Amino acid sequence: MKINEVMTPDPRTVKPSDTLQTAAAIMRDEDTGVVPVVEDGRLVGVVTDRDIVVRAVADGDFAAKISDIVSDDVITATPDMPTSEATELMSEHQVRRLPVVDADDKLVGIVSLGDLAVKEGRDSRMGEALENISEGVKRH
Repeated sequence: MKINEVMTPDPRTVKPSDTLQTAAAIMRDEDTGVVPVVEDGRLVGVVTDRDIVVRAVADGDFAAKISDIVSDDVITATPDMPTSEATELMSEHQVRRLPVVDADDKLVGIVSLGDLAVKEGRDSRMGEALENISEGVKRH
């Protein structure tokens, strides 16, 4: 199975110049913990609910912009990538979601571990991936 068969196409995004409140409202409305950050259609990073709390709110910086806290070291998938490869990337990098980009780094979707589990069915890779992703959480 390929990523384009399981991904959520055209996810809501923010720009680097947007406010944290904009990202938080998208997270609330879409029931997600991550929002891709794009500039001119190209993925430049992601912002997570944890980024907002740890990098801004905890310091009392309620005026921060997305550009102040964006995680720009992002692991991505491509639409034609096999889902098994995406699962391995998630496991290796301990992430639960991968932005999906085309050959020009334009954001075309996002895929979560949940998407893979639901659309591919129960598979030992999912359990393994979740266990590996959770390893980082257990160490803290």
